[in-house]
Amino acid sequence: MGKSRNSRRRGVGDAAVVEAVDGGLAELIPDRDRSRGWTLLIDGAPQSYVDLDDPAHLSFEYQRRLGHVVDLVAPPGSPVHVVHLGGGALTLARYVAATRPRSTQQVVERDATLVQLVRRQLPLEPGTRIRVRSVDAREGLAKVPDGWADLIVADVYSGARTPAHLTSTEFLDEVRRALRPGGWYAANLADGPPLTHLRGQIATASARFAELALVADPTVLRGKRFGNAILVASDHPLPIPELTRRAASDPHPGRVEHGKPLTDFTGGATPVTDEAAVASPAPPPSVFR
Repeated sequence: MGKSRNSRRRGVGDAAVVEAVDGGLAELIPDRDRSRGWTLLIDGAPQSYVDLDDPAHLSFEYQRRLGHVVDLVAPPGSPVHVVHLGGGALTLARYVAATRPRSTQQVVERDATLVQLVRRQLPLEPGTRIRVRSVDAREGLAKVPDGWADLIVADVYSGARTPAHLTSTEFLDEVRRALRPGGWYAANLADGPPLTHLRGQIATASARFAELALVADPTVLRGKRFGNAILVASDHPLPIPELTRRAASDPHPGRVEHGKPLTDFTGGATPVTDEAAVASPAPPPSVFR
């Protein structure tokens, strides 16, 4: 459990909520342009954005790209089984519930105090089939039945870094076990020059899945700046043309790499095992300015 500290409010109108959680200091900041929009920050780093009036609205760039994955994993509107490793403000789980009614979702968010804060301040719509487990992501994944999930999303950060034990082939073996045949895995990865972590994660996924795609800002792929990349993996062919079209139409257009160009991008990186795994690099302070 987190440190005990009473919520404090500041400002005018809808006040910010600031509260200590297990992972640091959480801030919920109201959006001046959307009457029920809120941004979640942990220790000053933006984590999630939620519009309670429009849960299908995805503000953050990487969340929009994960939204494209949700849109394409099954026919439009059909319910799916989704596992979210990392919960934040439950943004993507809300998106699935809004765009795919009757979906069943499991969220694994280790920070129990954060879950309580989000449930209290940003309550879920009644009837959403979202179960939240407050355990370690890999521990929670191990409890998912074999072949249960249509989609598993990994978006786990501790101190703005992906924990080492969620970067290995052994972790992806557990992901594959929980996925149905043809199911998809999507991971939010963050890296900067020289992109060693990102290349290693692509190599690791290619050792366990037949089909891969990577969606990112071109400047990130060129190693010009630190940023997010969405890795999508499956044993069945991915809808690359449609994913490419959607990424290109985003407010900040993304590029999709797949096939031989993606293999070449790894630059000879080798798969990561539990024994050799390390956490993703910490973002430079300038990222959050």
